[in-house]
Amino acid sequence: MFSPTPSVAWALALAAPLALADAMPSSPLQEQLAEPSLTCVTPALELSAKDREWLEPFYLLRGAQPVWNKQNLPALFTQLESLGDDGLEPRAYHLEPLRELAAVDDPSPRLAACVEVLATASYLQALRDLAYGRLEQAKVEPLWEPESMAVQQSQAPLLAIAQAGLNDPAQAFEQARPNFGPYRELRQRYAELRRQELPQWLAIPGGTLLKPGAVDGRVPLLEQRLQLHGDLSQGVPALVAEETSVYSTALVEAVKAFQRNHLLKPDGVVGAGTLAELNRSASERMDQIRINLERLRWLSHEIEPTSVLIDVAGAEVMFLRDHAVAWQARTQVGRPARPTPLLRSRITHLTLNPTWTIPPTILKEDKLPELRRDAAGYLAANHMQVIDYDGNPVDPRGVDWERPGRVMIRQSAGAHSPLGKVAIRFPNPFSVYLHDTPSQRLFDNLPRLFSSGCVRIERVTELVDQLLVGATPSERARIARQWESGSTLRADLPRPVPILMAYWTAQVGADGQVQFRPDIYGHDARLLKALDASNRI
Repeated sequence: MFSPTPSVAWALALAAPLALADAMPSSPLQEQLAEPSLTCVTPALELSAKDREWLEPFYLLRGAQPVWNKQNLPALFTQLESLGDDGLEPRAYHLEPLRELAAVDDPSPRLAACVEVLATASYLQALRDLAYGRLEQAKVEPLWEPESMAVQQSQAPLLAIAQAGLNDPAQAFEQARPNFGPYRELRQRYAELRRQELPQWLAIPGGTLLKPGAVDGRVPLLEQRLQLHGDLSQGVPALVAEETSVYSTALVEAVKAFQRNHLLKPDGVVGAGTLAELNRSASERMDQIRINLERLRWLSHEIEPTSVLIDVAGAEVMFLRDHAVAWQARTQVGRPARPTPLLRSRITHLTLNPTWTIPPTILKEDKLPELRRDAAGYLAANHMQVIDYDGNPVDPRGVDWERPGRVMIRQSAGAHSPLGKVAIRFPNPFSVYLHDTPSQRLFDNLPRLFSSGCVRIERVTELVDQLLVGATPSERARIARQWESGSTLRADLPRPVPILMAYWTAQVGADGQVQFRPDIYGHDARLLKALDASNRI
């Protein structure tokens, strides 16, 4: 992430109350800046409020002196073209009209001023989009966060980059790009792939499960697909003869590699999920990378140096220290019908040996049918009691389970509790938290979509150790005693720890290849539609 510090002069200039028109004599450039639209393009381009918000301080700092000419515009054009490697559309930055207008010999002062403003507006827009994302995240993929944690688009540092890079736009574009490893890695792979001819393939037909050793007419097509995907080396003699079509050991291993790279259970069985991912076209995969570059532009500002990061689509948790992964484990996240929300917050405390008060949705959809069949038996078997909204016990025999009214169900702490030994708490409006789970075997599954929105953590005591870094030995000893007592108790952290629950469906793996994840909550299509719509000019 960029972090230049503006000078005192910059800060004073940005705070100056004088409007551009009051600060200097009238000029064609000044007159153009006062116009509501740019008439050098057809149809006339109306300057947005965001454009004006950035153009005026940019030119105020320059004393309304023009920037662009036939000598330096080509360097800007080159950088606008390079936005394609960031998954952005160069045409959305008026590249073609700018090229045509720049080629006009001896333009009038009014035309020159119009080209000047158009070029600067495109330049500033490109820097903003690189730094913060093309889209407003809140409108297309909202991330809940308290107002105190909201990311602010800081104008002064980016204007400093813009001014410093006028003689070298490549430097400005490079500084504006997120200095964020996952973004840089994915951008590099996308740039390489978009320079290659995209492979084409026929869809592999559906059918019965394809298991190791099976004979199936789809196997030759599967082999071809795996070669095109790179999971099976190309140029080697065919492993499969069409007349036999045996799903051989070598192909099974290639399918397992494909499954691992697409976050599918690597069992070598080609079922509906694996088939769907195999049949995604190369152009669809390029779109998937493109939208995740946008997500990573957002994410680069949201991750704090020391924090807990929940990779929702990947069903993993990481503890970051100084931006490096200090600890990592698997998670179980919400089912599509009850998705894990995207949010930022701060972990404040632990609940040791937690009881579980059943959330209203789970009570209504999962528990009430059981209670209506045999309330007393179900409550006793599951260590549950009925309470009112003040926490007082309620006799279940007096509750009309068809219309239970204002009662809640609470399950006691213990090995039977779905929250396990600890819940990790942070403020949020969704009533979600991180917690232990007795369902440890489910961590071996893929995808790991088992919860009702909360996040189940593998090896949760190790995460607690990370959260308690900074606690004194006496504080740790006190928390250990409380934990061992079996009583339900609150333990505050030595200091709040930021948590980010984020969503992305493509990243570069340790082998340098792009790993694709299933879009478990269906967010990708909405983001792609919004990104494509933003490119229409």
